[in-house]
Amino acid sequence: MKRVLFTHSYFLRFDPKQWKQQQPYPPLATLYAAAALRKDGHVVGLFDTLFVKAPEELLAKMDSWHPDVLVIYDDGFNFLTKMCLTNMREAAFKMCAMARERGCKVVVCSSDATDHYEKYLDKGAEYIVTGEGEITLSELLHHLDAGKKVPEHIEGLIFRNDGMTVKNKKREVLRDLDSLPMPAWDLVDIDEYKRRWMKSSGYFSLNISTTRGCPFHCNWCAKPIYGNRYHAHSPQRVVEELKLLTKRFGARHIWMTDDIFGLKPGWVEEFSNLVRAENLSFRFKIQSRVDLLLQDHTVLALAKSGCETVWVGAESGSQKILDAMDKGTTVEQIAAATWQLKKYGIKPAFFLQFGYPGETREDIDATLEMVSRLMPDDIGVSVSYPLPGTKFYDRVADQLREGGKANWKDSDELAVMFQSTFQAPFYKELQRYLHKRFRLKQGLEAWKRFSQSPAHIRSEDLKRMASISYHLPGLLIHGSRMKSLEKPGPAEMHRHGAF
Repeated sequence: MKRVLFTHSYFLRFDPKQWKQQQPYPPLATLYAAAALRKDGHVVGLFDTLFVKAPEELLAKMDSWHPDVLVIYDDGFNFLTKMCLTNMREAAFKMCAMARERGCKVVVCSSDATDHYEKYLDKGAEYIVTGEGEITLSELLHHLDAGKKVPEHIEGLIFRNDGMTVKNKKREVLRDLDSLPMPAWDLVDIDEYKRRWMKSSGYFSLNISTTRGCPFHCNWCAKPIYGNRYHAHSPQRVVEELKLLTKRFGARHIWMTDDIFGLKPGWVEEFSNLVRAENLSFRFKIQSRVDLLLQDHTVLALAKSGCETVWVGAESGSQKILDAMDKGTTVEQIAAATWQLKKYGIKPAFFLQFGYPGETREDIDATLEMVSRLMPDDIGVSVSYPLPGTKFYDRVADQLREGGKANWKDSDELAVMFQSTFQAPFYKELQRYLHKRFRLKQGLEAWKRFSQSPAHIRSEDLKRMASISYHLPGLLIHGSRMKSLEKPGPAEMHRHGAF
């Protein structure tokens, strides 16, 4: 059996926006893989990069732990790893090189390594695991234990043999998720995560996965790890893990990491009944689709089980853009789902993106108007981001090659890497402008509630009221900058005959 040291390549310090928020989550997929290898009898350890200052800190862990294999296994449940940020890629390259210098075999499983396997093999990785990694990794370690050299029959593996890159057959996704052991939570310094959450937010949140995959076909969304199939843990298994997170670790808030929560018919209702039967008390946030939230009793069951926030991919207030994205939802459904969530006391939150090809100023205004009209509890604003393996990426791939840039360095870069309607700086100011406009209106609505019922004012309303003087100047500044940058980009100029 091998001594296997797990790590991952997301360094919170290298992502200034996320570092400032200090709402860290443990690398859940990494913990699943570590648990699977430990079940096989291997000795496993974890070097959690989330809080360290530099990849070089891995050296001390390797020198004290003496692993046979280093596995860089990124958390495929976290959207930040899907973005393949270059700061994290460079850190992964450094860890590959350091491990190889110490004679350690290196295995990498990540969205970025799947998309750019040649780069990782060039930097010292011996094996790239594609798709779900637990079974592939288990078979690879068994192969290495047996002293075999070329793993030509292990599905889901990429490696080099005699200088030639070999891509084995893809592995089918795992159907029985309950067959996996519980994530190796004991490897994580839970106290450190809790300390940071309590300091930044006043409560402690942990993450759990109830499903893998997404069967929908938004043409900008990549699924390199879990694919387009959809499989779920049983509600009973999820509740058992929730007992661990809430009772042993003291988490009072849970992030359900699924791309789509509760898609399986009857799942949400059964889960809700079990949570209440076990007398579990926690709040949680999920991601869902607006059309799914309009199905019978779904939102009511979510409310009964403690759901606090539902993030939906609203994306745009323009039906033209939603259709261009192959989103499969309508602006009317966004509104109906928002009102339904508010009716049952659940906070709706919108993911929004600007800059999709063909988006005009009128489409942007439709999104701004939708946010002001529906007023979700929170918004996340980005620009369209081409990910390998998507129709959107294929559409703009030539432009990415010409520009020489296909990834952001951190999650707040907001660079438009293809020819959109407006120049790249416009979209960054638009993002800032929308946030200021949204927060300002939240503050004004809080004042209205206060004036109507001062005895029932909420603490979050007090904060929103106090922030008005902060957001108003920012609204004016970013609005003015946005206006000055509101000139067409190359693609739009060409369409109107400017060239």
